[in-house]
Amino acid sequence: MILSYPAKIQYFKEDKLYMVEFPDLPGCLTEGESLEDAKSNGKEALTGYLASIFEREHKIPEPSKVKGRNVYSIEPEPEVSVPILLRKLRVKKKLTQGDIAKVLGISYQAYQRLEKPGKSNPTLKTLERLAKVFNKDLRLEFA
Repeated sequence: MILSYPAKIQYFKEDKLYMVEFPDLPGCLTEGESLEDAKSNGKEALTGYLASIFEREHKIPEPSKVKGRNVYSIEPEPEVSVPILLRKLRVKKKLTQGDIAKVLGISYQAYQRLEKPGKSNPTLKTLERLAKVFNKDLRLEFA
């Protein structure tokens, strides 16, 4: 399960800038002087936007399947994507944080941190155990 959002990236010749807009996330915009800068800044903007709405307990919009010539798939940083994905999986299974903590054999507070952007730093062993709890395969990809 990968969290990735489509970003429309347009070049504005008069400004010599690439503008990045996330159609699924109103107000999530950034820019860059090159396409690579735009993508990098897009990742940073996406990470901050998702962390902000997640921490305020707003619903995280599902990524759409927008495609096109100027559309790029951008993933947020793992310190935000992991907590979001964990919460989505937990809620889908109708489990509480306490339920998962008990299965993992960790404290409730330790599990809470796993679902908190910027505070989540699970070990590989913890990720493997979480994958088993949610009946998922754990795969690491290096792009």
